Amino acid sequence: MKKSCLVVFLFVSIFLTACGYTNIPGFEEPTVSVSDIPDEPTKEQLLDEIKASSTSDIEAVISNHFYLLDVVEGDNGQANIYATNRLSISELVSVLSDIIQPEEISDLKDNQQILIYPNNFVTIKESEEDNNAVLMEVASKQFVQNHYSPSFLSTYFAIRTLESVLGVPNWGNRQRNQCSNGGCYGGYTMDRNQNRGMSTYRGGGPSAGK
Repeated sequence: MKKSCLVVFLFVSIFLTACGYTNIPGFEEPTVSVSDIPDEPTKEQLLDEIKASSTSDIEAVISNHFYLLDVVEGDNGQANIYATNRLSISELVSVLSDIIQPEEISDLKDNQQILIYPNNFVTIKESEEDNNAVLMEVASKQFVQNHYSPSFLSTYFAIRTLESVLGVPNWGNRQRNQCSNGGCYGGYTMDRNQNRGMSTYRGGGPSAGK
């Protein structure tokens, strides 16, 4: 009996390691790569499949069609990082905003653009590792409220707009005070010279963890 349990334990451990579900504590850099993105449908197939989505949940749309590359976890909420080699920033912004209209949409700045939905902030940006790959960061509003740096978001939206969509008066000033102690988040990066200030674990594919 003990031998059987040991075999099962070893099998599960190997399986989890292979899938990449490894917790990385502290402030370490990401260990994932856009080279991990598996083969995808063609651009035309992807666009057709996304347009045929029947859900009103923007993360469900993204998770159903794109590879889950990484997850950034904070004390309150999390941000899921998806990736694709098939679509550009403009193509993603266009198709996602067409099928589910965001509350707010930013201009394109620094090769990234942000869509605000009722429950999520979606940041679409080029990967620093490979500019042919595009990352989609889907952060819960709770994660944004508690961890995002106002100086990062104010590049894309007026602070009053952010306070309105977050439903938190004076959020900008209060969050700046918190950020002065360190630990605030300025968006996902794969730059090995930076860290995200949050613990992370690696994901495994479309709809992983759903």
